[in-house]
Amino acid sequence: MSQASPHARYAHLIRTQRIASLGTLRDGFPFVSLVPFAETDDFSALLIHISRLALHTQDILQNPRVGLMIAEPDDGLKNPQTLPRASIQGEAVLVPRDSKNYEAFADRYLHKFPDAAMTFSLGDFELYQIDARSARFVAGFGQIFNFGQLDFQKAAQTHIDPREDASMTS
Repeated sequence: MSQASPHARYAHLIRTQRIASLGTLRDGFPFVSLVPFAETDDFSALLIHISRLALHTQDILQNPRVGLMIAEPDDGLKNPQTLPRASIQGEAVLVPRDSKNYEAFADRYLHKFPDAAMTFSLGDFELYQIDARSARFVAGFGQIFNFGQLDFQKAAQTHIDPREDASMTS
């Protein structure tokens, strides 16, 4: 088991994973899809770049409250219930192209996903920030933490020693 703090383990998960399961409401029922994401420097928001044609975007336009599940991938070598994971609740907010944050957020997203540059030139793709309200972070079996805004900030300020990096997932 890692000796790193829950905030360090959360930071490691958010910084090293690239995809999330996005939960929206469609006709009153949960609808889950897969989205690439990037994080803001302070972890207060997660950035997604999505098409207006996608069902999840249509759902967000009707109800911006969303959930994101970010999890360490299952390599089949250990009990999947021990995998670090975060269930994040938040609100999806469109980042207008003429807003003060658009350029910085787009750069942040493209740093993580350089192959997405082409979609930024397409008219139907838009950048959303998911303002994180709370998270339920499972660092491993029986290691469960409720995170709020102060926890996101504390985690974002955590810098992991590369020698500890391998211990984050054990």
